[in-house]
Amino acid sequence: MAGAFMLAVGMAFGWLLNMVFPSVAVEYSNVALFRPWSDPLMSLYFAAPFILGIVLALIWNKTKVLIQGPTGRRGMHFGFFYWLLTISGMVITYSSFQISLVMAVSWSVSILVQAICAGIVLARLNE
Repeated sequence: MAGAFMLAVGMAFGWLLNMVFPSVAVEYSNVALFRPWSDPLMSLYFAAPFILGIVLALIWNKTKVLIQGPTGRRGMHFGFFYWLLTISGMVITYSSFQISLVMAVSWSVSILVQAICAGIVLARLNE
């Protein structure tokens, strides 16, 4: 459930960011960095949120007792804490790949939104 929600939120958020920052959409067409959508390996793009959803559900199951408060807030905190773990990866990505700062920040913000949404879904499923 969390995986489907993350995929939907990620795609919607990505579409919105591409509308606000058209330069990011242009960067995605750089075949020196990104595979074309026609490449069969790109199907993993759609599998990744489901894999992450399963992993986050397992982690939520072990840590849910540590986060106190109302259900929605617990989910938000869980998602935020997961997002904090991704920051170092974004710094490495920005420093080692030839992508713009706007793209790196947009990915980080997208991960934050997806993580908070997934956390809320997981918390509500455990009510």
